[in-house]
Amino acid sequence: MVAAGAALADEVGLAGLTMGLLAGRLGVRTPSLYKHVGGQDDLVRRIAVLALQEAAEVVGGAVRGYAGRDALAAAARAFRAFVLAHPGRYAATLGQEPSGPDDPLAAAGQRLLEAFHAVLRGYDIPDRDVNHALRLLRSLFHGFATLQASDGFQWSTDVDESFEWLVAFADRGLRTL
Repeated sequence: MVAAGAALADEVGLAGLTMGLLAGRLGVRTPSLYKHVGGQDDLVRRIAVLALQEAAEVVGGAVRGYAGRDALAAAARAFRAFVLAHPGRYAATLGQEPSGPDDPLAAAGQRLLEAFHAVLRGYDIPDRDVNHALRLLRSLFHGFATLQASDGFQWSTDVDESFEWLVAFADRGLRTL
């Protein structure tokens, strides 16, 4: 049911996802969904966990065997592709806070963070700057991908060219630390 909700969120947008719409998609009555989830908020939270798990798998797989700029580019491309392919489920991850260390949301988020941390191992970044560098990568990749997913780039310049420019810029910055 969560996977169906995630697919529906990708299709109609997270804001358009309702329990009634999901029930219709699954061919059940809305009250039947409450046997599996606690309501709309619980469904969105479960979609967020699924999305983080999937993103971690995609990004982690993309960087395996690469280092430095190659790993950075692979992670950036994989993350961007994930957000563009799954805008609804990715939107579910925003604003979600783990309730504690045992929360599946925390574990899934940590896996994605570890994939990005693997990228940073290819750079000579002082320990004191690793968290800043992780925030930089998340900000760059998240910002670009979500802007693109919402048709936020209306200029004539090729979006892929701008994305590659962003990766090269991040690489130069990370190498100067």
